[in-house]
Amino acid sequence: MNLIAPLLTPATTLLDVSFSSKKKLFEHAAELFAQTHGLKASDIFSSLFERERLGSTALGYGIAIPHGRIKGLQDAAGAFYRLSTPLEFDAPDNQPVSLCFVLLVPKDANEAHLQILGELAQLFGDEGMRARMFEAASPSDLIALVAAWSG
Repeated sequence: MNLIAPLLTPATTLLDVSFSSKKKLFEHAAELFAQTHGLKASDIFSSLFERERLGSTALGYGIAIPHGRIKGLQDAAGAFYRLSTPLEFDAPDNQPVSLCFVLLVPKDANEAHLQILGELAQLFGDEGMRARMFEAASPSDLIALVAAWSG
């Protein structure tokens, strides 16, 4: 079952964007989710930033999955970023991050949260899939690619 594709829309799939820091990326994601889900950007930023302070959400291979629990959020929400300038993320392999999936889950969504994170790790662990993500020409193409993925 693909839990990731339903989280993406053309508005939350950003290709070839650039940020000067991880903090700027989190600020952008917080504003994006605030607009698309009617949440407070400050709550989202705080959740993402606090989680990152516990330890890097970078997986290696240029991938990061920043995530946070948000009070008042009804369902999981996601945003995909393909960065034109890789960001330093304190990854285990010391590689900067180029592909980033920001995941928000409701405050109490423990099992769903873990299922989505596990699926994201599988998706990004697929070397061929990572290559195709870099080649996707549009947000719609990237969403179709993720939707067609079966793990």
